[in-house]
Amino acid sequence: MKLTWFGGATIRIHIGGAILVVDAEGAPAGIDAAELVSGADVVITGFGAELPEVDLAGWKPRKVPRLLDEGEDLPVVEAWSAGSGVMLVEAIGEAPLLLVAGDVPGLGRWADGAVVALFGDGAGLIARGEAVLEEGPPRLLALAGDEAAIDMAIPALRDRLDGTGLVALEAGMALEV
Repeated sequence: MKLTWFGGATIRIHIGGAILVVDAEGAPAGIDAAELVSGADVVITGFGAELPEVDLAGWKPRKVPRLLDEGEDLPVVEAWSAGSGVMLVEAIGEAPLLLVAGDVPGLGRWADGAVVALFGDGAGLIARGEAVLEEGPPRLLALAGDEAAIDMAIPALRDRLDGTGLVALEAGMALEV
C-alpha cells in the first residue's frame, strides 16, 4: 500500500494492484487534477458519498483465496462509505485502509490491523485520533494536516498509542506501508 496525500482530503492510494484517487476536485492550487487522476483505476468524489454504505462495527475483511481458487486477475479492490467523511478501502492481502475526515463511527475487531488516515486541522486530528484509539489501537495512524496541525496532534496522541505506529503525511510525498 502506498499513500500520497496532496492536501485537504485529496489522496492517491496504490493498493492491491489498483490506483484510487479520492477528492481530486479538492486538490490544492498548483496540483493539476487531470494529472492527479491520470492512470487511476477509480476516482472517488465527495469523500466517498456516492459509494455503497458499510457498517464498520459488523464488517469483516474478505479471506485470502486459496491458490487453487485464484484466477489470473487480481481480486477487485473495494471501497465503501461509512458515513459522512469516512471511507473504508479493502484489497485482499493488504491491511484495511480507513480514511477519516469526519466523525469516527464504531469500529469492529478488524480495526486492530488497519491503517487509518486522519484528515483535518489540529483539533480535528486529535479528536479523530482519540476516537480511533478508544475503539482499539490500529496498526498505524497517518496524520494528514498542515505543519501546525501535526505539531498540535502528535504530542496529544503519542502517549495513547499502545503499540500503534504514528506518522505524519507530507503533502506530495508518498508513504509506503
